[in-house]
Amino acid sequence: MQAQRKDRSNPVLNVLRLLIAGAAAGVLAAAVALPAVGGAGMSTRSAVEALDLKPEELDEPPLSERTEIFDADGKKIAQFYFENRQSVTLDKVAPIMQTALIAIEDFRFYQHGPIDVEGTVRALVKNMSSGGVTQGGSSITQQYVKQVLVNKAETPEEQAAAIAPTVSRKLSELRYAMAIERKYSKNQILEKYLNIAYFGAGAHGVQAAAKRFFNKSAADLNLVEAATLAGAVQNPARTDPNVGPESRQRLLERRNIVLDRMAELKKITAEEAAAAKEKKLGYKDVKVPGGCEASKYPYFCLYVQYEILNNEDFGKNQDERRKLLQRGGLRIKTTIDPKMQEAAEKAIKKYVSTKDKPVASQAMVVPGTGEIKAMAASRKFGGSKKKNEMSYNIVADAAHGGGRGFQQGSTAKVYTLAAALEEGLKYGDGFPAPAGYQAASYGSFKNCKGQNVGDPSHTVRNSSEGGGGFKTLQTGTWGSVNTFFLKLQEKVGLCDTVKMAKKLGVKRADGQKLSEVETFTLGVNEVDPVTIASSYAVFASRGQYCKPLAITEIKDRFGKAKQYKPKCSQVLDEEVADAVSGILSGVFTKGTMTEVGGIGRDAAGKTGTTDNYMSAWFAGYTPNMASAVSLGDPRGTSAHKLIGITIGGRYYPYVYGSSISGRIWKDSMLQALKGVEPVDFHPVDTSRFGGCTDNCAPKPKKDKKGGDGPRDPFDIFDPGNNGDGPPDGRGGGFDEGPGGGRGGRGAGDAGPIITPGR
Repeated sequence: MQAQRKDRSNPVLNVLRLLIAGAAAGVLAAAVALPAVGGAGMSTRSAVEALDLKPEELDEPPLSERTEIFDADGKKIAQFYFENRQSVTLDKVAPIMQTALIAIEDFRFYQHGPIDVEGTVRALVKNMSSGGVTQGGSSITQQYVKQVLVNKAETPEEQAAAIAPTVSRKLSELRYAMAIERKYSKNQILEKYLNIAYFGAGAHGVQAAAKRFFNKSAADLNLVEAATLAGAVQNPARTDPNVGPESRQRLLERRNIVLDRMAELKKITAEEAAAAKEKKLGYKDVKVPGGCEASKYPYFCLYVQYEILNNEDFGKNQDERRKLLQRGGLRIKTTIDPKMQEAAEKAIKKYVSTKDKPVASQAMVVPGTGEIKAMAASRKFGGSKKKNEMSYNIVADAAHGGGRGFQQGSTAKVYTLAAALEEGLKYGDGFPAPAGYQAASYGSFKNCKGQNVGDPSHTVRNSSEGGGGFKTLQTGTWGSVNTFFLKLQEKVGLCDTVKMAKKLGVKRADGQKLSEVETFTLGVNEVDPVTIASSYAVFASRGQYCKPLAITEIKDRFGKAKQYKPKCSQVLDEEVADAVSGILSGVFTKGTMTEVGGIGRDAAGKTGTTDNYMSAWFAGYTPNMASAVSLGDPRGTSAHKLIGITIGGRYYPYVYGSSISGRIWKDSMLQALKGVEPVDFHPVDTSRFGGCTDNCAPKPKKDKKGGDGPRDPFDIFDPGNNGDGPPDGRGGGFDEGPGGGRGGRGAGDAGPIITPGR
């Protein structure tokens, strides 16, 4: 009983009880307890001595800051945040804002220590006489401590403990406040408080609040605006202007209380206060977009996001990395080029509508660096099915927020071609290409484990029903002849073809292992545009594979920057890469892109239409840029084929690689490379790749006059080609007639192995 009486005679504890009672039960409880207080003029020193308080260091984790992403030109394209905050130094906060906050929250801030007993009691008396809470009881230093404890809390229990109305919590708060007052100057404490305080409407810190409420920086706030924000910090949940008219009215009333208090303290005149009170609230409701859905380049934004989430350099697990992304205040500079991105978007829009179910997507990659310059798709990114939006990154693989991808089709044939050239075959080497190919035995193809994967029960056909005649590396590629590439893969070996694809960075979009089957060369694996563009970039850079690069620099909240350089390695002999380019460049003039044509500079590429027209691709490159375009229906390509379909307002009986994807590629590359100095491909080493070895074309029969039969004028290094005609899709076994020509009947009959490849 005596201990209780002694406890009740302690004026500081009584003040604490008043504060706690006022918070827990309102002003009435504070009024009942007030008579227990001794003198109101008790000093901070005597209060501290009475409670035997000692400073206790406060752990102050960095504030949650939003991360910003910038394009290659330095323009912001996206931001992530857990809390909308932009910390600023005190000199970037308008003096009137500082004055308003101090006036209403802690007018003796610059005179007292960590606790202001006199100010606390005065606030209680004022609050009781006004019938409401008009002045704060805790010092700004104490409020800062409380905000730090709340921000540190990870669980609901920790958050509740940080604001619990208990004497022990308040005493701990005072101990921390004492340490803070020793550690920092008053101006530093004020700056920290202004940056940590919550103002409502999702705005943390005075800079974010100024932007959110009034669409201006904290440095430009005027009297009315400063009083509004100063009034908001006491109970932002009740005065949040986004909640509704009642909350806005409460904020207006709170603003006017601040103005009156400033006039009372002679910080402004009564006339200034009266004039300011006549003003409307002026809330602008400036939206603060966050996440990739709000980005101008959402698919690229997703790629960057997952580059952080998948990298152990940024945290032990994805939760840590996500926190860093949302709270770390990073400034991320990327590779995306606005001009090239716009070129891709415009070209896609020209041929494919946002309302179409099939989706066109494109990636542009720089050979020799791997920098991703564009990532675009025909559908808008978002979660609305009604608006036909995409909710995943269709341009990239699953590791970067993507899905399963689409079967690669004939764009995979280049890996067999590269393997053949690497193993010593020449341009004039070839085979007869029949209308249908059937493996002689199960052992005709072996995967990289040495297992037999041939399928003699299945016949692979060309898209033209007639026989193809003798095809060489050149003519077989220009016409994209299925049966020729099955025979070529059989000669060089399935495993060697798979190894070549892997060397060039090819992997399945879903992250699973590549399917090593007989029809690998026809493109049975599902892939994504970023991966395929990067693999084709190897030929453009003369054999150098570079990992796709989206981030060039990350600067932390303290300004420390880390540069990210290209990760490249030589995976293919330079002359072999040149030889591949030499053949693929003919696709525009002698092959499946003849009707579409080239882009007025050295370029090479390959069309790709899968079995039964389930998806359509074009991948190509210049020495400056590589790009891949895919087209398919994400609902399921087996059930939703590209046959008898309207896309972009145009009707297509069949969609080939050149029909839409090839045209998107051409239009986008023309615009993207405007102003970029053309570079020629390196000349092909004719001494190494000209002519043929032991797979030469049969000699033509002499005519009656003793002359040779007609040669194929397109075969530069292929004398005596058995007179194949030009690539018009009428009998050369071509997998794609230019512009949707006559190559499509009887392709890929049903069998246990899916056989894309046109």
